[in-house]
Amino acid sequence: MRPRTEPEIRKSFINCTKGEATRLRIPKDLEERPWDDLDFLGWRDPGAPDRAYLVAERDGTLQGVALRAVSSAGRAFTSRSMCSLCLTTHTGGGVALMTARRTGEAGRQGNTVGQYLCADLACSLYVRGKRHTSAGMSFDETLSVDEKTARMLGNLTEFIGKVTA
Repeated sequence: MRPRTEPEIRKSFINCTKGEATRLRIPKDLEERPWDDLDFLGWRDPGAPDRAYLVAERDGTLQGVALRAVSSAGRAFTSRSMCSLCLTTHTGGGVALMTARRTGEAGRQGNTVGQYLCADLACSLYVRGKRHTSAGMSFDETLSVDEKTARMLGNLTEFIGKVTA
């Protein structure tokens, strides 16, 4: 992914109002992000841990999706969960159910779509082996990093498609 600016990111959001996009917290460290290793930009709002955001290119257009993380209170920390984008396995709170308000009339009626995602939204780094989990096990895949990346991007495209459907 090429480096993105704050105005580009704010303008990209497809499932929130312009006012909401103006008020959301953009990471202060955009210049320091490992852009060459990112297939999409994802972050959690440090002031509101239930809010998360991801921004990706889809069909040549930058599209941002505002997410809500469902609380994992009461979840056993010994359980393992898998991210539906990158298929990385995590223990405890490493995967969170995140919901996105759908676009258009469906979103205005309160319809959402949800996916289990890496809680830190660092899928690109997990796929490339630049970040590791404490799950204690990993699956031995014969796919190359490029193939894993393509699979992850396909899953991301499918998710954003559900938000816009």
